[in-house]
Amino acid sequence: MGSNVTRREFLATTAATGVGLTMASVSATASRADAATAPPELIVYHGKIVTVDPQFRIAEAMAIAGERIVAVGSNDDVLRLAGPNTKRIDLSGKTVMPGLIDSHLHAVSGSMTEFDHPVPTMETIEDVLDHVRSRAAELPEGTWITISQVFITRLREQRFPTREELDKAAPKHPVLFRTGPDASINSLALKLSGIDRDFQITDGQPGIIERDPGAGEPTGIIRNGGRFIKSKGSGKSATQEDKADRLAAMLAAYNAVGITSITDRGVSDGSMKLYEQLNDSNRLSCRVFLTYVLNPRASVEDIESRIQTAANHPLHKYNNRLWLRGTKVWLDGGMLTGTAYMRKPWGVSSIYAITDPEYCGLRFIEPERLEQIYRLSMENGFQPAAHAVGDGAVHTILDACDRINRDLTVRPCRPCICHSNFMSLEAVKAMQRLGVVADMQPVWLYLDGATLHKHFGDQRLAYFQPYKTIFDHGVTVGGGSDHMQKLGRRRSINSYDPFLGMWITLVRQPRWTDKPLHTEQCISREQAIRLYTINCAYLTFEEKEKGSLEPGKLADFIVLDKDILTCPTDDVKDIEVEETYVGGKSVYQRQPGSSTLS
Repeated sequence: MGSNVTRREFLATTAATGVGLTMASVSATASRADAATAPPELIVYHGKIVTVDPQFRIAEAMAIAGERIVAVGSNDDVLRLAGPNTKRIDLSGKTVMPGLIDSHLHAVSGSMTEFDHPVPTMETIEDVLDHVRSRAAELPEGTWITISQVFITRLREQRFPTREELDKAAPKHPVLFRTGPDASINSLALKLSGIDRDFQITDGQPGIIERDPGAGEPTGIIRNGGRFIKSKGSGKSATQEDKADRLAAMLAAYNAVGITSITDRGVSDGSMKLYEQLNDSNRLSCRVFLTYVLNPRASVEDIESRIQTAANHPLHKYNNRLWLRGTKVWLDGGMLTGTAYMRKPWGVSSIYAITDPEYCGLRFIEPERLEQIYRLSMENGFQPAAHAVGDGAVHTILDACDRINRDLTVRPCRPCICHSNFMSLEAVKAMQRLGVVADMQPVWLYLDGATLHKHFGDQRLAYFQPYKTIFDHGVTVGGGSDHMQKLGRRRSINSYDPFLGMWITLVRQPRWTDKPLHTEQCISREQAIRLYTINCAYLTFEEKEKGSLEPGKLADFIVLDKDILTCPTDDVKDIEVEETYVGGKSVYQRQPGSSTLS
């Protein structure tokens, strides 16, 4: 065990953060504050405070001392606690919520995507080719042109750009159109990478080189084969200070949409140092839960050594600002590239360039190895998480947890399924039984639902992001974005806008179509709010610390320009945050007349 904790002790205490705060009801909060040794430093009053406590009560006022809430209740009860130096803020009827939490994003990499040059929004193949042509005009011949995470499901044509199209756009530049684990590359990129008609994958790892059925030549589409593409960077290099500044700006952008806590689902040693640097210089404006990347293809000894290194890291000790408590592996591919591991074949598809009728996607880790990694993570005080998009991958995780649960109780460790897009009723029931949680991103439904419906049809999408079924069965899932590129509420990929995410769960309306996707899986506004607050806090073992506005909890809260509980449904997605507080301190104030909707 890491951190000098025995396995028995860990399993007995892992569900708590060690802070051990006592919850108080709204009606009992004034007496708690009366016992405080000093008046609160801040009181907000005349508001509609959505507490998100177990009863989902609404209060009028809230008092804060230091970083924590000391009272929540009526205006009269809370205001009588004020001292001569207490700052009072009249909310004038505005709605207050707990600070929002994103359960899955990639802030470090996302902050750097436009460091070298701006990346335009691309919605068509012609948009892609225009960008390739513009880069070719700027870069010396032979320099690699790389486009990342422009998913084919989000192009109007719903397909990869072809090798020939990329050749014509940049005949003298190698071009890499990378989307998740898969790519489309041009002829020069194939040549420089040594991928020809005789090339074979011999390293024992999953991957597919798509070939023309007649000639046998590579088409340029490569699935899970990035290791074979010999691309080189073409941009300027960033200093450590550049990276720290970009990350701080990214966190500030999250604050502007009400996000006060994030989970970075895939950190390296380098990115952990960046977060430490910001924390040490008081520039960490979001609380951060870190998930440490493991290489599943390494030896068991190497994996165990890396987990032990993380367990001995100072950040593994609980800190409500920055905490290293998760591990992460990638189990399958993606639904946007046709590589998610499914229980049934994908089916022949022009969208995904699939020609094999028996193809079920790609699973990168054998079940036995996944079980080993999960077991090692749990034994060393970590929450194991795995990227799992397809229902085949989801069931692989649940089967592994089921086997582990025979001699090591899984529930206190809260294993997390990342994405969990394609599910089944059996999977939901197994999650409830085992205590497995998930981080889910409604934005996938909005951005990609039309393409998925076109390919899979209605029946196979019955349990695609089944939020209502999940809530009905008492499974805890947290909302998030999987933000991975660019700064901007709506231009980012994926959009890190939590209000857009909540709206999607209310209506399940994909863009580019008039037909909602399985409205029987819509949830209520209360559930949508819980999805981005207390549920996310539970995912990081911090439901006693944050996620609701209750005495003793951290004073992370936001002030809205609309009442999220009563405004028209379509207005939910466009709610603006007036002010964001982290630990009782303002970290964002909206300027009059400004908007984040871009």
